[in-house]
Amino acid sequence: MKPSLLPLLECPDCHADFSPRIDSREGEEVMEGSLACSCATYPIRGGVPRILPKEKHEQNWETARRFGEEWNDFSMITDEYEKQFLSWIEPVQPEHFRGKTVLDVGCGKGRHVLQAQKFGASTVVGVDLSHAVDAAFRNVGRKPGVHIIQTDVYRLPLKPAFDYAYSIGVLHHTPDPAKSFQCMVDKIKPGGSVSAWVYGREGNWWIIYLLNPVRRITSALPVPVTKALSYVLTVILKTLLIALYRPATKRPWLKRLLPYSDYLCSISGYSFRENFCIVLDHLIPEIAFYIREEEFRKWFDDAKLRDITITQRYGNSWRGFAWK
Repeated sequence: MKPSLLPLLECPDCHADFSPRIDSREGEEVMEGSLACSCATYPIRGGVPRILPKEKHEQNWETARRFGEEWNDFSMITDEYEKQFLSWIEPVQPEHFRGKTVLDVGCGKGRHVLQAQKFGASTVVGVDLSHAVDAAFRNVGRKPGVHIIQTDVYRLPLKPAFDYAYSIGVLHHTPDPAKSFQCMVDKIKPGGSVSAWVYGREGNWWIIYLLNPVRRITSALPVPVTKALSYVLTVILKTLLIALYRPATKRPWLKRLLPYSDYLCSISGYSFRENFCIVLDHLIPEIAFYIREEEFRKWFDDAKLRDITITQRYGNSWRGFAWK
């Protein structure tokens, strides 16, 4: 943790500033210590403040734990992520980040934090409930202006001081996605902006009715077993992608004939490892909601945001952008 994070922090309960205790440092980073206010003390371990609630929502924590295992095992950040990130936050462009204080809700291994920092954000704070924060700190935590916090979206220990906040593929894995979105918006200052990307209910019938029943089983299995099953399914998927969907990217007539073609063509050039992560993402969590367009739009309306832009991505998910 860099001391420069302190002006952005506040206790999620009493809203007081924290006083740090430093036990060990490595350069600019406080590696071990604690943060204290009048009502609580939270540890700093491995360079990451752990500002977590005492009472845990078991289903939410189990989903976070399983994702944490995935991101620590697959912690590599590749060049593919920049293009993906810009697709998920469209119409936002790299210049939108320049000089801004940015919040990443559900940062995982830090792949989007890295893009925000590369695009010129002055400060990027990545938060995640899971121990994926350890992978995020290893990947990006020591970069200038970057901070990683382990915390709960419903108790964000942050002041409403952010110019821009985003959440990519995370809100639909929380117990109450609409509330999670509002908690993120609450940390944006007036005149700031927000992006979110979620699974759509429209265009995902085969996942909802065929894959979801399987996920209810695989999400209860030990993670190594779920990984083994995901590997087998990825072999099948990769074969179809190479044989059918990759050629279809250059043959519009074939693309029109294939099911789910917009999305599957878009991932047909990914590595086996990246396709494996996509399959695992669908099989590992206990919580996964598929959001209708009108429900997604209501989040933005209820948050009293303006100039709302809602668009569909590859026919099976929703992305939104608006100003506060």
